Amino acid sequence: MSTQTEGQELAAWARMLADATRATVCLALLDGRAWTATELARVAKVSRPTISEHLNLLVDGGLLTEVRQGRHRYLKLAGPDTAELIEGLASLAPHRTEQLSSLSAVCKRDAFARARTCYDHLAGKLGVALADAMTERGLIDWSEGVALTPEGTAWLEDLGIVVERRRGRPALCSCLDVTERRPHLAGAVGAAVCEHALQQGWVSHITGGRALKVTGSVRELGLPTGVVRELLPTV
Repeated sequence: MSTQTEGQELAAWARMLADATRATVCLALLDGRAWTATELARVAKVSRPTISEHLNLLVDGGLLTEVRQGRHRYLKLAGPDTAELIEGLASLAPHRTEQLSSLSAVCKRDAFARARTCYDHLAGKLGVALADAMTERGLIDWSEGVALTPEGTAWLEDLGIVVERRRGRPALCSCLDVTERRPHLAGAVGAAVCEHALQQGWVSHITGGRALKVTGSVRELGLPTGVVRELLPTV
């Protein structure tokens, strides 16, 4: 395939995200759940027929997949690679300072920045702090991309974290954080750590989005006391 042809295909693919409605859908689906078309129409503030057109385009283009249960149709991101791409693009986009008019909106923004999920791994200040702590302790090595060290493997085993390996998914990779503009950890290891933290109650989902509530027990991930204190809810 010629470079020109590849360029044309890349441009055609990129046009799928060059629309505010489709971009909003992809960002909403970063929570890792499968959504109905009605729910996505509500988030994107468009009609049901309009959202259906956009969803069909995203499915045909390979960014979304369908999950059907009886008469119901659910949509989700095609996989972790797609989620990491969306998060990375969002982190590179210029961000305007948003003027918030209520205490509730400020609290939601701060909670989102503190800790959240990015598809199936930890993000925000929590995710970046975890990457920093694991680096400092020699649990991961960044000399050639990012990889778990033998000490890191032993640490996961000590915590009882089981890493589920799936074909085509790297054991560990970095994902540029949309709020911190620094990498957090993704891949099979990132997903396993996130799932363990949720199961242990170190973090829990906040209703209505990707934000997570952090408890003091998150220190079990080896985070410094000062960092844990900064991650705890302020109200």
